[in-house]
Order: sequence, then C-alpha cells, then structure tokens
Amino acid sequence: MVHAQLHLLHLSSPALPIGAYAYSQGLEYAIEARWLENEELSHWLRDGLLLGVAQLDLPILLRALRALATADSASLNHWNNQLLASRETSELLLEDQQVGTALLRLLTSLETAGLPTLKRKPAYAVAFAIACDRWGIEAQAALQGYAYSWLENQVTAATKLVPLGQTAAQKMLFQLLAQIPEACAHAMTVEDSQVGLSLPGLAMASSRHERQHTRLFRS
Repeated sequence: MVHAQLHLLHLSSPALPIGAYAYSQGLEYAIEARWLENEELSHWLRDGLLLGVAQLDLPILLRALRALATADSASLNHWNNQLLASRETSELLLEDQQVGTALLRLLTSLETAGLPTLKRKPAYAVAFAIACDRWGIEAQAALQGYAYSWLENQVTAATKLVPLGQTAAQKMLFQLLAQIPEACAHAMTVEDSQVGLSLPGLAMASSRHERQHTRLFRS
C-alpha cells in the first residue's frame, strides 16, 4: 500500500514530464478578458472541479479502472472515446490527447510492460487509470490524485497569469483542496447516462483562446 501511495505522488506531481504545465484550459483568455478578478478566479476553479472534472473526468477514470480490472477492452475504448468526444473545443481535445499520449509514452519508458492498446489516442484520465492499474493504486486514491493534479495545474497557471504571489496562490490552493473530497464523492454517484458536462464559459474561453494573439499557454 505504501509503495502504491508513492507511485500516486509520482503520478500526481507537476514535475511529471507530460506537458500538463503548458495548458490553462481557457483560463488564460478568461483572465485576459477580465472575466475573472479576485474571488471570481477561485469560483471559476471550484466550478471547474465540481461541475467539470467531477462530472466527466473522474467518472470516466473510475470506469476505466473497472474495465482494466476485468480486462474489458471494449469498455475501455468506449469510455476513452466518450471522454474525447466530450471535449468542446479543438484545443481541449488536443490537450487531452497529447497529455494522455505523453503519459503512456512515459509508462513505456519506465518499462511498464503489457499496457493495453487503445483504438484512438488516450484521453489523459484513461492514461491515468492505466498507470493506477499497473501500480496498484486503489480507486479512491486515484480520484483524489487526479483531482489534485488538475487543481494544482490550474492554480499554477493562474499564478503566472494574474499574476498571483506565491503565498496568495498557496492560500487559494489550500482553500480549494477542501472541494476535492466532494468532487470525488460526487463522481462515485454519477450513472453512465449522466456522464458528461456543459460548461459554456469554459467552452467560450477555450474557443477564443485558440485565436488569442499573444499567449503563454497552448490552451
């Protein structure tokens, strides 16, 4: 169990060389357009976690873990396709596939043999599930690790964009950590027919970011 926890820390680290730091998921445009100031930024991240990640990424992460546990290749491919199809802009889709592909490439380089084959490029949550399955990380811990990784990347992006001071950024992260158990608990209750999201603000910010003249982030 301890060894699995260490693997989860490794997998959730922002230093993992999969390129997640290069993406803001529309946050860059939302800040540039002055949609988000002061407490609005914290609310944007909270809603992204509770209405987005907890409604789509985490439920599919759970289903991918179940499919891997039973060697159900058809189910694994189904949920990978479902997650990719749920990305509302081209750059969000590109991000998901590039980060997921980078994670599987890293697993291969770490001599993790026998990885499942997907018919399409892996979504990040599915690649994360594959890593958790290979390293014996149980489902609840996997959900928390994924949610934390997403949240820390978003706060790190905000630190560069607002800009936030390091102390202010850590205070925001500390406050938002309390939302992770709620997000994970919600994800456990989502039925197959309920998997999905609709975040118009995120979709608009991402689509406009695709054509933003000057930017730091790829999405």
